[in-house]
Amino acid sequence: MKKGGTGKKEKVERKEPYMTSKMRVPEAGEITKVDLRKEFKQLYSPPGKEVVLVEVPDLAFLMVDGSGDPNTAQEYQEALGCLYNVSYTLKFLIKKEMSIDYPVMALEGLWWTDNMLEFSPDNKDIWQWTSMIMQPLYVTAELVFRACEELKQKKDLPALPKLRFEHFHEGLSVQIMHIGPYAAEKPTIEKLHTYIKEHGYAFNGKHHEIYLGDPRRAAPEKLKTVVRQPVKRES
Repeated sequence: MKKGGTGKKEKVERKEPYMTSKMRVPEAGEITKVDLRKEFKQLYSPPGKEVVLVEVPDLAFLMVDGSGDPNTAQEYQEALGCLYNVSYTLKFLIKKEMSIDYPVMALEGLWWTDNMLEFSPDNKDIWQWTSMIMQPLYVTAELVFRACEELKQKKDLPALPKLRFEHFHEGLSVQIMHIGPYAAEKPTIEKLHTYIKEHGYAFNGKHHEIYLGDPRRAAPEKLKTVVRQPVKRES
């Protein structure tokens, strides 16, 4: 451990296999309700006053890549529209065909620049991003294809050709809850980075945010955002 570390054995919140809850076969006409946010509470409800270690398992996502300032880029708004439309279409397909109902998960984002030394909230025009929404275990590539084909007949979604469905495994990560406006995240991110440095870790992936609040409905000071950074032990 690097000088400045606590020397204590750190606790890592772990989640074993994806979707560990025991699913029973529903009776005729019965709807089984599932809430992934409760299944993965340790991933979506970190404390706001301290940084914690988590082991993030292999999870499935709908993803759209893009670039530019998320506050002004039309590409970003198109990506969100596509992700939510496909996610809700999948939800209704699964409810109809499998008798399983679940809330659509929160929007998430990976953020980076080609040269991370240039990554700054003061220059968002050069940001690159992957916007994504986690999907339950029973979503398959075939179902995603069907959902996309259905939407092609109903809506004009420019980002639909860019959509992909894939698994994403972050592994060991540190995270903290930011409460407040997105523009005020800097001290929270700095706290996360200080923890990484002081505890002998190195960055091992892209800056990750999970947007639990709806900026259209919640007051800015009440918005909740999980701020996560995958890490590894420095050799």
